[in-house]
Amino acid sequence: MRTATPPPVAPAGDHHDLAVVLFAVIVLVTLGITFWAGRRRGGGADDFYAGGRDFTPLQNGFALSGDYLSAASFLGVAGLIALFGYDGVLYSIGFLVAWLVVLMLVAELVRNAGRYTLADVLALRLRRRKVRAAAGGASVVVTLFYLVAQMVGAGSLVALLLGTNSAEARTWTIVAVGGLMIVYVTVGGMRATTWIQIVKAFLLVAGSVLLTVLLLVRFHGDVAELMRQAAQHSGAGGRYLEPGLKYGKSFTSRLDFFSLGLALVLGTAGLPHILSRFYTVPTARAARRSTMWAIGLVGGFYLMAIALGLGATALVGSAEVRHANAAGNTAVPLLALVLGGGNGSTGGVVLFAVISAIAFATILAVVAGLTLASSAAFAHDIWAGAWRGRPRRSRGGRGVRGPRGRRALVPASRRARGGADAVTGTAVTERAEDGEPVTTERQEVLVARIAAVGIGAVAIVLSLFAQQLNVAFLVGLAFAVAASANLPVLLYSLFWRRFTPRGAVWSVYGGLIPAVVLVAFSPVVSGTKVALFPGVDFHWFPLENPGLVSIPLGFLAGWIGTLTSPEAADPDRYAELEVRSLTGAGAA
Repeated sequence: MRTATPPPVAPAGDHHDLAVVLFAVIVLVTLGITFWAGRRRGGGADDFYAGGRDFTPLQNGFALSGDYLSAASFLGVAGLIALFGYDGVLYSIGFLVAWLVVLMLVAELVRNAGRYTLADVLALRLRRRKVRAAAGGASVVVTLFYLVAQMVGAGSLVALLLGTNSAEARTWTIVAVGGLMIVYVTVGGMRATTWIQIVKAFLLVAGSVLLTVLLLVRFHGDVAELMRQAAQHSGAGGRYLEPGLKYGKSFTSRLDFFSLGLALVLGTAGLPHILSRFYTVPTARAARRSTMWAIGLVGGFYLMAIALGLGATALVGSAEVRHANAAGNTAVPLLALVLGGGNGSTGGVVLFAVISAIAFATILAVVAGLTLASSAAFAHDIWAGAWRGRPRRSRGGRGVRGPRGRRALVPASRRARGGADAVTGTAVTERAEDGEPVTTERQEVLVARIAAVGIGAVAIVLSLFAQQLNVAFLVGLAFAVAASANLPVLLYSLFWRRFTPRGAVWSVYGGLIPAVVLVAFSPVVSGTKVALFPGVDFHWFPLENPGLVSIPLGFLAGWIGTLTSPEAADPDRYAELEVRSLTGAGAA
């Protein structure tokens, strides 16, 4: 068996041109999809937030996997395996197992009980502006963490492509990706985002299959030899294939591992951009089938990611992977260069460019989904739902003012997207609980577009400070915040009859605030060489992932808030939620 000779860390010379051309093709294709979908999109909220709810389970399954298989999956997980072996594999296991929680607990129930966002599920029985504001704010924070991870991955990838480690190249890449994601969302909405995800998921799976096949051919199908070569070139010997290389050095690191695993397994069910995907299909049954398709695609991908991480260590070497990018984010493109024939070969350059372009498409697609989810949370939940107030929903339809000023009931089947009765043409005037008129759908969508610009700008600024962190690790933080703030309130609302509005607000903030505070005072931000601020040290929380502490606090705060609430839960509203979530009666 051949022993790998570590190659140069990046292709040189004219090789950059091919990759740049492919990057440009990816951008042009995604922009073409965006403007095509933008022309097809109507002006209503259903089109902007849910893509018209007419995607098939297979299409949505690809889109779900596309949303989930981010830069953390393609770049970060393989990079962690290349650097830390067995401990890196734990990321892929956590990411995959999380989908079982989604399938069993939330997929169908969320599709039936909600309309566009997580806060819609809560508002069905907890009709308080404070509840919407808390849930919407938590969703924005989660998506910002996730956006930072994707944009950091983009910066590392393009820096490798250009053969430079300069901060300037990474900075301009982050700015460009941020600008593109704003265009995707403001022009195309959910329909464009979904089709971009479908195309990206197909390319990602196809590229992973190609690399895995080439890798296995290189080792004649001998997986044991692949693992031996990986251990040999890891710099850690046999410890590379054993637990503890990253998380076994101390009791604190073992706690950190447990905290990370808890966040990964529970966090997916609280991710806003994943939950919003269930509203793009027409029925709860379609949502369940979408999840099953996603599990199959995600499971197959992570098996290949393990092989690619081992292959990067065996054929490139952990030292070279770390030299190209300290966090290991460029392991897969470097592996593609070697499998194609090495630096200077036509095959190596072509494969390197193709895989880099696929990784770039992965980042563009995920940031579009995240930006849409965060802008929807701001416009639909915070601006329209909490600040302006939402209409009181009546069973079977919306209240409108008839010719004599009396309140009439308009069935959902008779409502037109433009806010008018599809039969009579009478304008639909939404009313808040105090009887005052509230925002129209057109106004809400406009605010969502403006919010996308603002959120994109914030994500760009945050990403510029996080360029040295591993993208899979950054996503782990997003999962921890989602599992701490969103999952407890969602599960309590769906399954606890006594749950009250105070419990909901306390649950969200009781998980969100500790998670963010603990991250701010953790080794992620200060006190280490790879921290956001390596020159200072103000950390006092020893763990890098706060999930072990913040997730139980989220559940505990919701329980205490409910028990101390001055008002009891409304049994009729819970009964309405229970019937709708289980049967789909009255669902959007």
